[in-house]
Amino acid sequence: MSQPQLGRGPLRDRQPGPTPPAPDEETPDGSPPARFVGWLGGLGAAAAGYGVFQFLFSVLPDSIDGPAARYLISGVSGLSTFVAAWLAAALLRARTAASAERAEVPAVGTAAMAPGAPGPLPRVFASAYDALVDQVSVVEDPRHGRLTGWPHSLGENTPPRPTPVGTAYGLHIMLDLGVPDGRLSTGDLVDTLWRLRLPGGGWSARSQGSEARPEVTALVLGALARAGTSAERLAAEVDRCAGAFTRQLDRAGLESTHVVTTVLRGLLRAAPRSEILPTLREALTDGAISDPRREHLRCWGYRLQPPYGRPSPLHTAQAVVALDRAARVMGEDTDARAVRARTAREDGVRWLLSCPDAPHDTCPDLDNLHEEVRRPRTDDPSRHEVLNVRHFTASWLARALLSPGALEIARADGLEDEWRVRLEGAVAAVWAGQTDGIWSWGLGDSTELRRPMWMTYQGLSALRGHAVWMYQPEG
Repeated sequence: MSQPQLGRGPLRDRQPGPTPPAPDEETPDGSPPARFVGWLGGLGAAAAGYGVFQFLFSVLPDSIDGPAARYLISGVSGLSTFVAAWLAAALLRARTAASAERAEVPAVGTAAMAPGAPGPLPRVFASAYDALVDQVSVVEDPRHGRLTGWPHSLGENTPPRPTPVGTAYGLHIMLDLGVPDGRLSTGDLVDTLWRLRLPGGGWSARSQGSEARPEVTALVLGALARAGTSAERLAAEVDRCAGAFTRQLDRAGLESTHVVTTVLRGLLRAAPRSEILPTLREALTDGAISDPRREHLRCWGYRLQPPYGRPSPLHTAQAVVALDRAARVMGEDTDARAVRARTAREDGVRWLLSCPDAPHDTCPDLDNLHEEVRRPRTDDPSRHEVLNVRHFTASWLARALLSPGALEIARADGLEDEWRVRLEGAVAAVWAGQTDGIWSWGLGDSTELRRPMWMTYQGLSALRGHAVWMYQPEG
């Protein structure tokens, strides 16, 4: 079988630089024309021009009208030769310098490796797996029994205790990596998520207390469904999640782009025929806003109701990912509402491609964000529950641009180059954020770093999706 070529896909304009030739191997520019131009440039353009002048003056016949004419013809020819030699030598030097510069540019993934050599991505995956194995927490809980999983972040100072959010993202990572050995059991992780279910059903984040919240419940249900839990076992929790996600019971959640997209993605995995899915898709579609700074294309802010907030690359990418998955599960041509969702999704992709800043691996569209989801507490409506949400923007942009519909839109609009450049920039930013397969979130102006499970999952997921997209078999 041929070796996988991860650096030779439809995503890359820049090919890896040439490998250094062996001592007895001809250089890439060793063709006869290149050698002649190199010799001519080494001889010197002026010397070449003078040589042509002398040669022509000596061989031109005497029948040409006088020595002045011979001098004129020879001089013009010599001058032309001088200019041509100088330009050719300059072109050759420029090509050589450009090749050297391309060879020095660090590439994403395996592009910097020699053909057939393993790239860095398998090492990153292996390092991430080893880190999660080393830091998995196993706790004997008097109420829940044996818990196996992770807290919200790796390396927490307090005694680590598995949480629904950390363990759900850890399960997603294990499923992405394929669990290469028996040091971790996905069955133990699944059992732990069920044991962490709240007494009244559903799941919540550590900061949300004992009341189930739709976004965390949908996250857990999506992980359980992906791990193979039957639809019958999930059904009661799906119904409970959908029943609690109404304007009367959770208005703040239904007005949050982050919450709606999270619930939509999770239930598309856990209950693809749920009756709430068309309602959530319509709410997301209706929440799109027009951006006059980018040709009035529709995009999303952090809210789906006024005040919407400023147009946000992060929330637009989240909406594009959710609507693309909904399109594959529910279709986009079934009725007028589905067509409106498709139009909004396509506009969202065009908006992401219209970023006016550069370079696209450090542009403002990739800035990480922090937001708060504030809900009145049911036990005391005068007080609020605050969920702090941090967003790894580059990973969301990469996942949005890697969605099946994004490239189709770019090709149809003649924006394939813009799509490729922005995707490459987002993936480069994702790659730059990891150390041995683990991503860190800085805490304000301090040097302290937190290593949230969700961030590592999103980073690995984006790199894995990019690598799969780039794969091109030889022949």
